[in-house]
Amino acid sequence: MDNPKGRPTRPRDTNQLAKHVIDVATGQESDEVPEPTGRAIGGHARAASMTPEERSEAGRVAAAARWHNRA
Repeated sequence: MDNPKGRPTRPRDTNQLAKHVIDVATGQESDEVPEPTGRAIGGHARAASMTPEERSEAGRVAAAARWHNRA
């Protein structure tokens, strides 16, 4: 199970959480965040190739687009 932020989520039920902890401890289940696949790779590659100024400008443009009709 993954949440939108990419971190694995933990079960809320106490018994399921205990099973998950045991599975991770015994190596039956991985607790690592998986590498991005598919379309997500493009965003990571684009961000890695941009300068800090270019990333800042892209963020500024995106924020302006998000807040355009809210004023």
